[in-house]
Amino acid sequence: MIDQNPDKTQGWRGSPDLWLDAAHQALVSGGVDAVKIMPLAKALGLSRTSFYWHFADRDALLAGIVDRWKAKNTGNLVARCNAPAASICAGVYNLFDCWIDARLFDAKLDLAIRNWGQNDAALRGQVDAADATRIAAISDMFQRFDYTKPQARTRAHTMIFTQVGYYAMQLDESLQTRLTRMPPYVEVFTGHAPTEAETAAFLARHAPLDAPADLA
Repeated sequence: MIDQNPDKTQGWRGSPDLWLDAAHQALVSGGVDAVKIMPLAKALGLSRTSFYWHFADRDALLAGIVDRWKAKNTGNLVARCNAPAASICAGVYNLFDCWIDARLFDAKLDLAIRNWGQNDAALRGQVDAADATRIAAISDMFQRFDYTKPQARTRAHTMIFTQVGYYAMQLDESLQTRLTRMPPYVEVFTGHAPTEAETAAFLARHAPLDAPADLA
């Protein structure tokens, strides 16, 4: 039986973020079944009872991971779609920041959440809601640049489905290769070629210092 009233006088008990970080890594590497209190405690060098200082139970820990996923992946995607942009190409480059910068969008976590949702109806509903929010944000971005609503929705669906397929396939692609492909992707998704200045501004945010000249 799990002790719900651990001794609060002994030792260091970590922090909620520490437990969430460990749970996040376990979910990404082994799926939801790998997120268990005892193995996490052992990995962290903490007691099992210290967990209950921060979370009521395992379900609360799992809910915390889902909250992180919503805030980071969906929250940042929406923010990048709403970022100032002088053209639709610049706007799509803003969104593409999410596909390049793991600090904005955690693709491995997104895939892990989607896999988990295949066997959890409640979570699947949250995944569907997140996708709807993401698609709406991208669609709104296109409509701000005078695409019709049907055009905007179709382009938004195409972008989301392409990106989900991209990381679901776990393609082994270098940063330089991906950056090289970004300008053609912008043209495919928008119907317009980005300007040299728009591409240069995007690359300046992401290109490594030793990037080859043909990235520009």
